[in-house]
Amino acid sequence: MGKVVFLYRSLAYRNAAADMLRKARKLPRGAERSAARRYATALRDLAQTEAWLEGRVSDEPRPMLRLKVAASR
Repeated sequence: MGKVVFLYRSLAYRNAAADMLRKARKLPRGAERSAARRYATALRDLAQTEAWLEGRVSDEPRPMLRLKVAASR
């Protein structure tokens, strides 16, 4: 039963994150759009953190975030 509850909860977080991202894409650039994107990212991270706590993480690596590095001379 625990696996079923985990699956539904994880899917709910992921669906909420996807819905929030869709909403953010429709908004004009600005503070509200940025806040919606941060909220979606937090929901996605929560689903992954919860998977880790439950011991059900996938073996595939997460994509690395692109870092902006200023060139120094």
